[in-house]
Amino acid sequence: MIDRLLADSIRQKLASGKAIVLTGARQTGKTTLLRALFGGDERAVWLNGDEPDVRALFENITSTRLKAILGDKTLLVIDEAQRIADIGLKLKLVTDSLPDVQVVATGSSSFDLANLLNEPLTGRKWEFRLHALSFAEMVAHHGLLDERRLLPHRLVYGYYPDVVTHAGEERERLTALADSYLYKDILSFEQIKKPEKLNKLLQALALQIGSQVSYNELGQLCGLDTKTVEKYIGILEKAFIVFRLGSFARNLRNELKFSRKIYFCDNGIRNAVLANFAQPEARADVGLLWENLMVSERRKLLDYRRDPANTWFWRTAQQKEIDYLEEKDGHIDAWEFKWNPSANPRQPTQFLKAYAGSGFKVVHPENYEEFLTVSKVD
Repeated sequence: MIDRLLADSIRQKLASGKAIVLTGARQTGKTTLLRALFGGDERAVWLNGDEPDVRALFENITSTRLKAILGDKTLLVIDEAQRIADIGLKLKLVTDSLPDVQVVATGSSSFDLANLLNEPLTGRKWEFRLHALSFAEMVAHHGLLDERRLLPHRLVYGYYPDVVTHAGEERERLTALADSYLYKDILSFEQIKKPEKLNKLLQALALQIGSQVSYNELGQLCGLDTKTVEKYIGILEKAFIVFRLGSFARNLRNELKFSRKIYFCDNGIRNAVLANFAQPEARADVGLLWENLMVSERRKLLDYRRDPANTWFWRTAQQKEIDYLEEKDGHIDAWEFKWNPSANPRQPTQFLKAYAGSGFKVVHPENYEEFLTVSKVD
């Protein structure tokens, strides 16, 4: 079994008097993680929001009924909690009326669960996001040397647990996983009635990794108006399929202020959308795959360390650019991503002059483990 980095973080928050909420895309291993943490715990009651009788149980639940159901149990685990109506109010009822009971709830889509929990559980929850497997978790599992050797594989197939643990079946499992994303979660949300256009949008986004994204141009490509494009991208982001990176602009007049890039949360899903599983040596887009992998893995690192940072890219009207920036405690670090280790990009002198004291480094396949384990540029 592959140990997950979130396990210790969750353990540390037990018995804190707050609910623990675990979100993340389908098939990232939320239930597996909870089974590893609490599977043998005799104090636990397990409920699944996908089951009709569980949803019915919570329809008119009271604190008295909850006490009767739990008896002497002190741990309540609710999987797929977003399926239960008014789940935020129900969890508030547990945390307020049964302070000795630890509640742990999971949900597979933030557009369902976060909206239901935020107001009722304000100040009453610890929230964690579980991603697909990470570089750091795989290094801990089988060592740095093996994980470095698998870098070309990760560029193409990504890090989903079901993909990582079934060597030789990656294409089949990624295709099924991508279909599940599209048809189980996203297309059912807000009654999206044009799945073919959503597919076109996903494909267009997959081809534009690392480039500035224009909602207007995407709409023209996909036959959608600009507002619908923005809405669909918001849904894709809330379903943990893509995420946005905004542009950094403060000191220079020619900095692009309202641009954005969009990355996929997992390289394998990106390649499944394009039905392209060719190996890196045969691909013209290997640089895009490299950039997507680095940015998405860095995002996992920051999440798991609970180490918040403001993140951007930087570009000017004259096309001078830096792939990725972070700001923490008033300090800015900058990185460029180059698949070719011998590439020697110019120092971003205009940026470094405008933002004195900033760090800068190039990330390539011979030094990338530092970027995925160290919080800042040395």
